[in-house]
Amino acid sequence: MSASNPTDLPFPLLRRGKIRELYEVGPDLLLLVASDRVSAFDVVLAQPIPRKGEILTLLSAWWLHRLAPRVAHHLVAVHPEEIEAEVPELAPYRARWERRGMLVRRTDPLPVECVVRGYLAGSAWREYGHGGTLAGEPLERGLVESGPLREPIFSPATKAVDGHDENITFEGVVERVGNELAHRLRRLSLDLYDEGARVATDRGILLADTKFEFGVDREGNLLLIDEVLTPDSSRFWPADAYRPGEPQPSLDKQPIRDYLDALPDWSKEPPAPDLPMEVVRASAARYREIFRRLTGNDLDNYTPPRLRGTTFE
Repeated sequence: MSASNPTDLPFPLLRRGKIRELYEVGPDLLLLVASDRVSAFDVVLAQPIPRKGEILTLLSAWWLHRLAPRVAHHLVAVHPEEIEAEVPELAPYRARWERRGMLVRRTDPLPVECVVRGYLAGSAWREYGHGGTLAGEPLERGLVESGPLREPIFSPATKAVDGHDENITFEGVVERVGNELAHRLRRLSLDLYDEGARVATDRGILLADTKFEFGVDREGNLLLIDEVLTPDSSRFWPADAYRPGEPQPSLDKQPIRDYLDALPDWSKEPPAPDLPMEVVRASAARYREIFRRLTGNDLDNYTPPRLRGTTFE
């Protein structure tokens, strides 16, 4: 079965997103399975990126394990044997979720994307170009594309189920989740970005921006959820190729975005055009490269961490 197709497990399917399926596998446990599907401009493409789901899952788990001293999170297990120990009913279907599935705690996701930007790129650069602002707040004059910000900025966005996320002001976060929680989300997000940027810098990579998601469990605890510091949720740039004032060669699906952006007759609405195989291969190589550089391991030789006994609180 191709990982680009729905996982099709015999458990209640709570949600099927652009990239992931979310299954209920216990009273308070969910199985989050990443596919090889890829989206660009919020449109799912027909061609999968080989082993992309594996990379997103294993890299998220790698980061969550590192970040556990800083933030409570939803990850329970990622090693197949630990997942099966928690939910034995998953064992017969292991080939469908192994290395692509994370066992997580159930939460109620908060309705905001907690974006942090350390460099001016993407939609932030476009907003700055139109009005000199970022997340509705004025920035200093004279900044350039891909240039560093004086300090990382919390740049929240709406969390759209369908369609495009939209940047909002911090006051928009307060309206959605309340003043105290909004300030806590900003502090946590900036702290996590700082740690992610530090780790990336040590490996010759710049973390231009990233987004975090949070949820609240049934006891009312705030947890970091979903994917974390992956090439789908972050913009990673090779430090040795960094040139402010121009677009950077991102270690992600940038070859796909560049190809689609250059097409004169696609409106950025479904259906998306087919991708040439050279574009698929170039994107797959970048995903594997960021995994190798961050974790220090080639994907083929990487064993997911065993987390039994780890305290996440």
